[in-house]
Order: sequence, then C-alpha cells, then structure tokens
Amino acid sequence: MEPSPTPRVLVIMPAWNEAEAVGDTVLEVLAASDHYDVLVVNDGSTDDTAAIAEQAGATVLNLPFNLGVGGAMRAGFKYARRLGYERVIQVDSDGQHDPRSIDEVLAGLEHADICIGARFADRGNYKVGGPRKWAMQFLAKVISSLAKTRLTDVTSGFRAANDRAISQYLDHYPAEYLGDTIDSLVVAIRSGCTVTQVPVEMRIRQGGTPSHNPVKAAVYLGRSVFALLLALTRKPSRARTAAPGLPEISGV
Repeated sequence: MEPSPTPRVLVIMPAWNEAEAVGDTVLEVLAASDHYDVLVVNDGSTDDTAAIAEQAGATVLNLPFNLGVGGAMRAGFKYARRLGYERVIQVDSDGQHDPRSIDEVLAGLEHADICIGARFADRGNYKVGGPRKWAMQFLAKVISSLAKTRLTDVTSGFRAANDRAISQYLDHYPAEYLGDTIDSLVVAIRSGCTVTQVPVEMRIRQGGTPSHNPVKAAVYLGRSVFALLLALTRKPSRARTAAPGLPEISGV
C-alpha cells in the first residue's frame, strides 16, 4: 500500500508595502518544503509588493485597500477554507519569521488547535524592554490563565491553526488594533480551541523600517490592555463551514 500524500499547508503572508523583502521571504518559504503553498495577501500596497510576490512563486490575493493584518488574515482564512486546507500558518512578509521554523510550529498542532512560535521561550536572543515588555508580560500572564497553559509570547504573529481553529477564525477574526493577536486568541480559547507554543528564534526585518520608539511603546501598553479588556467582553463564537466571496486573486 502506498503511503498517503502529505497534506499541503497554506502559508499566509499579510503584506503592506513590503516590496523590499517579500520576494526573498516567499522564495525562502518555498525552498523550506515542497508541501508549502504561499498566499500573499496584498493589503492595499502602493508599491510593487504584488508583482514581486507573484514573480517569486506566491499566489497573490489583492485587497482593494489597506485593512490591516486582521483583515488580511481573515481573507487568507477564507481562501484556505475555500480550497480545503486543513492547516495554515501565518508568516511575516518582512522576513522576521524564519521559514526553517515553520515545521516546528506546525508540529504543535498535533496536540493543540493553535500553535504559537514564541520569542520568549528560552531560545534565541530577541529582546524587548520598557512599556512594551510590561505589556507583553501582563498579556501573557492573563491569557496563560485562560488557556490553562504557559504562554510567553501571545502577541507573536508566527502562529499555526488546524481546521477547527480555521473554522473559529472564520466566525471571529477582528481587524481592530491587536485584534489579530490578542482578541482572536482570547475568543478562540473561550470558544473551546486549545493553544500551545514552541520556542523559535526571530530575525531582524529583512526590509523596511521598524516602527518602535519610546512613545509608541507607551501607547502600545495602553492599547494592549484595552484590547484584552475588549476581547474578554466578546461572546464565544460558533464555527461555520462556509466562507463568503473572495477579492481578486492573481498568480493561480
């Protein structure tokens, strides 16, 4: 008897004006495994992000205007459901997430619905300080108590989802600030999804300019607490199996 073929994995990359890095990131992901399909969700970019991603081998889903990471990921999950993917993983188009760690994050789905690639889990040398560090520690403590497991990096966007989590995300995946990390995670946990994490190393951006500074770090602290309080007021979602229409897709 021939072994069953390995199911394909959809790698979703939200991208907004990432022409400088997206091509190399797509090539790295495709080189990491023959079982990965890359979907770049072009989030209203005004540069050559879409053309460069398509040339590198990605399928490109073009949004008509910038919706933010939450809106881009929601479109990606709808695409995944329509094409029958049972596992997806979010990877930053700026190259911070190392494609060589994708399999490690996906492996966490063997015993959980959502797996986070965590920066602060005794691996790598990623550092953060000041208000941003305080916010991350506070969020990790609260959400760990909700998930009933230790989570150290609940704002990481390097995360994988199985079919159950995809269905839950289709029912609730907010586009608000930090909604794609804090809000979506809290509602998923309260809706019955299980969460785990694996340690990964993060890289510096391969292109573009980081947006962090002391003022923004302080704002992040306030907004993150507000995002958590808002998430705790949400009702648990009911997963659905159908997805509405998709925007323009190129590179298929």
